[in-house]
Amino acid sequence: MTKGFHSARCATPADITLATPGPASFLNETAMQQYDSDIIDHNRQAWDRQAHNGGDWSRPVDSDTIAAARQGRWQVRLTPSNLPGHWLGDVTGKEVLCLASAGGQQAPVLSAVGGRVTVFDVSPGQLNKDREVALRDGLALTLEEGDMRDLSRFADASFDIVFHPISNLYVPDIRPVWKECARVLRPGGRLLSSFYNPVVFVADRNPEDAANGLIRPRYRLPYSDLADLDATALAQKREKGDALAFGHSLTDQIAGQIDAGLLIAGFYEDDPPSPRFLIDRYLPTFLATLAVNPRQTGARRRTCPYAPTPPARRALI
Repeated sequence: MTKGFHSARCATPADITLATPGPASFLNETAMQQYDSDIIDHNRQAWDRQAHNGGDWSRPVDSDTIAAARQGRWQVRLTPSNLPGHWLGDVTGKEVLCLASAGGQQAPVLSAVGGRVTVFDVSPGQLNKDREVALRDGLALTLEEGDMRDLSRFADASFDIVFHPISNLYVPDIRPVWKECARVLRPGGRLLSSFYNPVVFVADRNPEDAANGLIRPRYRLPYSDLADLDATALAQKREKGDALAFGHSLTDQIAGQIDAGLLIAGFYEDDPPSPRFLIDRYLPTFLATLAVNPRQTGARRRTCPYAPTPPARRALI
């Protein structure tokens, strides 16, 4: 969940068991929903820990940043570099959905410059960061907890802008995300999204190889921590409480938006502020897209198959 560019430590959450699923044909709908729900619950706890520890995407902006935004000096980011100026434009009076974007970084700034902002995130800890900034600086924010693939609580054509920083690597399937974004966007509305170049998921993560400047391809896309990590590595990741990650193909990332009815109107690549993987030294691994909804949409509500989470929790600040 790209939140800003800023990690530490709290009590380890309750361990969970996530069995790697077999072929879909062998899983009934109930079993698949339970498996899916376990992933989301685990990642919710992982991001609550990040929020508690003040991780990179959990460090709220300060009051000076909000004051500057109110005076017209502001910037929010999808990737480490600043956005192209025309991607957001004037957000005054616009209905903005910060999707999987809690952490007290983007949403407060967009509210300070006049946007009518709703923050939607799976992690209550992350949402609390936005609540803290809103209370401290007198901002109006609507906070919503839920799975990014299920926006059924919002009517069609509810938003002018969906701001969706790097976060869809935390769900195993992303096409429902794009479909829901397209549905809740008004005609002419914009989806600003970012994600990793999936090449970062391909290489073996042996630190000795990295130290010797070697990149050894090991994993085929689409990548899944659950399916591709060996039992020891997966157990270590669970024990640490790290979020489970999924590497989606560019077809699902980009063509998925097009197939949802959106038009790609902008694209850029960006370098990480500090390389995590050896491949980061050789090509930009952050990707960002601007997509536009060209369609007329009705004002009906739609249900989503990914709705095992509890009833919506809404807070008006």
